Amino acid sequence: MLYTWLSTLAGGALVLYVSLKIFFPYFWEDLLYCLRRKRLKAIIKKRASNGILSITDLFMQRVEKAPHKPFIIYEGKVYTYQDVDKRSNRVAQVFLHHGALKKGDTVALMMGNEPDFIHVWFGLAKLGCVVSFLNFNVHSRSLLHCINKCAAKALVIAEDCLGSIEKDFIFHLKDNNVTIWLMSTSSPFQHVDTILDKLDKVPDDPVPSHLRSVTNQRNTAMYIFTSGSTGFPKAAIITHLRALSASLAFMQCGAVSRDIMYLTLPLYHISASLLGIGGCIELGATCVLKKKFSASQFWNDCRKYNVTVFLYIGELCRYLCNQPSKEGDRVHQVRLALGNGIRPVIWKEFLMRFGPIKIFEFYGSTEGNSFFLNYTNKIGAVGRAGMFSKFLHSFELLKYDVWKQELMKDEHGWCKKAPIGEPGLLVVQVTQETPFSGYAGNKEISEKKLLRNVFVKGDVYFDTGDLLVMDQNGFLYFSDRVGDTFRWKGENVATIEVSEIIGMMDFIQEVNVYGVSVKNYEGRIGMAAIVLKPDQPFDGERLYKHVVDFLPSYAQPRFVRIMDVMQITATFKHQKMHLVNEGFNPEIISEPLYFLHEPACSYIPLTREIYKKVVSGEIRL
Repeated sequence: MLYTWLSTLAGGALVLYVSLKIFFPYFWEDLLYCLRRKRLKAIIKKRASNGILSITDLFMQRVEKAPHKPFIIYEGKVYTYQDVDKRSNRVAQVFLHHGALKKGDTVALMMGNEPDFIHVWFGLAKLGCVVSFLNFNVHSRSLLHCINKCAAKALVIAEDCLGSIEKDFIFHLKDNNVTIWLMSTSSPFQHVDTILDKLDKVPDDPVPSHLRSVTNQRNTAMYIFTSGSTGFPKAAIITHLRALSASLAFMQCGAVSRDIMYLTLPLYHISASLLGIGGCIELGATCVLKKKFSASQFWNDCRKYNVTVFLYIGELCRYLCNQPSKEGDRVHQVRLALGNGIRPVIWKEFLMRFGPIKIFEFYGSTEGNSFFLNYTNKIGAVGRAGMFSKFLHSFELLKYDVWKQELMKDEHGWCKKAPIGEPGLLVVQVTQETPFSGYAGNKEISEKKLLRNVFVKGDVYFDTGDLLVMDQNGFLYFSDRVGDTFRWKGENVATIEVSEIIGMMDFIQEVNVYGVSVKNYEGRIGMAAIVLKPDQPFDGERLYKHVVDFLPSYAQPRFVRIMDVMQITATFKHQKMHLVNEGFNPEIISEPLYFLHEPACSYIPLTREIYKKVVSGEIRL
């Protein structure tokens, strides 16, 4: 009887297993991912009950458990968890001794990839300050805008970043009671304080713990700037809960404490700072920090430091694939990579060349309230809506008219859902579990990111501004960006900001900036359609100097199109679609075209010969 019962049970289990494999091939992966996400959320709640409410609290716990474990390896030098703790204590003591800051103040941080970025970040956090990460590529008006928007009381700047700001800018900050601290032993400016010369004069004792204490995980931990289609960079509010949640990304991919992470992305990005550094703290792992990404040094570094995981953007993988092939391309210990923006063709080439590395492509944004992970390693997908995804977040793909740039609605005024296989605007419902914290100092722009009364009266969804496609198996694929923003060299470029900068030139009447595709390149590169003022000639040398002085390299338009009149919509918006489609081909565009040419320090006429060299890759962009 028992034998019959066990045989029946075993047979039923086998039938169930086979049926799931046939009809629901991703059932077990979906279930395991859902359970893992639920478990990680439970861990955050349990930790909160034990007083772990912030990244700083988690870091302090790691220091206590493994003080001598290597945390940061930078240019061959090893910094243990205890080393980073003590030096960040000294940074905090410097500010405490000088009475420069109080709990709750915002401090802007402008530094490149180096251990002191982390020391200053944690030192300020230990004082209870909100840290605002600044992109060191921005300067002039954009930098001033960033500091004003986050209401920073102080600016900490690396010595090698000082050259990007003008003396008048420093006086302007002083006039607005913003103190400036330079990571150096001396300062070329009278009104700029220094930090490095003071570190040895203060103890490495912890500052009073009540300063860093967090009363609510939904309070602001930091600001991370993101570019959008609404003008200058916006300071996305990152709460303590959001920071802790982001640090779990690598753990969701199966990373463990013995892993060694290779980090080459800029720390002012949420990916590097929270997924990367935060992820290492979460795991209790080690991070090999690189000053700047180098395709030629990448695999040598991975072999030298026994790297097992790394963080990427799509361009990084393409640069690696473009390197000359070597016999030792597969000789490494890298087993997984986490990132976004890798094209399917590069994905395949990367695996074929460098071995069976598990690539976890994700979808998310700095200010967004959602995170999608392609946990099945399906080539090309940015995420998956499995059969259990409704227990994790509520999202929809809405029908969107890309020409009119508006949502398509039914006769009752409700939004329509995009059919399977067709692009739709990704929106994520705003709930207690998936809140939208908005942007600092700009309630109006924060509100513009929300869609209300989408399906029923009173519902609220976050508008990602991205078009995605879902296939029949529930995999999500990135399609395009809505609006004016485009992505180049891993950076978001806001066309309105670039237009405003170019429009400052006295011979230009009107500017329309957009991104155009270039063969074998990820993203879109900047191009500007320009209408000149009457009787004013185009001055390529002056425009070149202007964009180099005022814009970071990734935002500088490489192509210029001179037009007699700018085409606009019925609502007086610039028409971009036809310009984007025509690109920069002189064979189909009759108007004058120009090309940003560094050797000439000017915009020079874009000839057919130059065009062919750009498309063939002979001229690198």
